[in-house]
Parts: sequence; C-alpha cells; structure tokens
Amino acid sequence: MTRFRESVRSLLREQVLDAAYHLVAADGWSVLRMAGIARAAGISRQTLYNEFGSKEAIGKALVQRELEGFLVGIQRELDAHRGDLEAAAAAGVQYTLQQAVDNPLIKAILLAARGGEDDLLAYLTTRPEPVFDTAMAMLDAYAIEAWPDVDEESRGLAVETIVRLTVSHIVQPAASPEESARRIARITYRIAHPGGRRR
Repeated sequence: MTRFRESVRSLLREQVLDAAYHLVAADGWSVLRMAGIARAAGISRQTLYNEFGSKEAIGKALVQRELEGFLVGIQRELDAHRGDLEAAAAAGVQYTLQQAVDNPLIKAILLAARGGEDDLLAYLTTRPEPVFDTAMAMLDAYAIEAWPDVDEESRGLAVETIVRLTVSHIVQPAASPEESARRIARITYRIAHPGGRRR
C-alpha cells in the first residue's frame, strides 16, 4: 500500500511539473499562477498546495528535473569520449549549451530574468543546491574513473571550473555553443594538466 501511494504521488508530481513546464514555455514564468497550474494539471488548488506548497517550490522542482535530464545527456557525451579529457569536456559542454539554446524552459528563465523576474534564474546561479552540487557530484564521480592521471586537487578545480563556466555561458552566451565548448574544454584541460603541452 505504501508503494502504491508513493507511485501515485510520483505520478501526480510529474503531472504537475509537465503542466507547469508547458505553461512557462508558452507564457513565461512571471504570469504563472498556482490556479493555472492546478487547472492545467486537472487537480484542485488544495491538492497542488499540499504537494508543492508554493510557486517557488514548483520552479525549483522544474529546474531540478531539467538538470537531471541534462546530466543523462552529458553522461552519454562524456562516455563517448572516455579517455580524452579535452574531447569529453568539449562534447559535454557543447551538448549542454545547445540544449540550453533549444530548451523552452531555459529560454523562459532567461527571458523572465531580463524582465526583472529572476526567481528561476536564481536556481541556476545564486542558489547552488540544484545545479552546482548535483552537476559537480556527477562530474567528479566520472572524472575519478575517467581521468586517473589527474591529481585530486586539479581534478576538483577542473570539475568546478567546467560547471561554473558552462552555467555562465548559458546565462550570458559569449559565442556559439561549439566555440564556447572548445574554449571551456581548453581551460579545463589546462587546469587538469598544469604545464602540460597543448595537444
């Protein structure tokens, strides 16, 4: 019975997040209201409040879910270049930056921020829990196995650098995803291999 309740709750949360995702993608974050989410999800407002409590909690859950999807794709790109740190970094970063360009939720977050509404943007930048901690934990676990020749301190610095620079380029693109990925990968390689020759 407990497992059934947990399954129902999980389905409810996904239903709510799907509804919120489509509303944000269509109309933006600033006009999103709990009543509208409940209506789109086909549930009562009370049920919505019982499950999430606030619009901000839904925003955090949306960002977290998108991040998890990004990490699956990043892992796939990294695995395709295992053993070549710079190529893996470039592939992972380019995938992330291109997904950010194409992703309706990320577009809505950035547009909202430019209009003065930065609640969701904060989860990408000033509130590190969902993005930085999760991404760095995943990349560090990968790096321990895939980059055995990199010492622990350099590996930690490289992982933190690639995550923070990638998020920075999502928020304020400086070049094409391909060019930005190439530059971030070069920086990451040099941090991981200080004094190493350029290949």
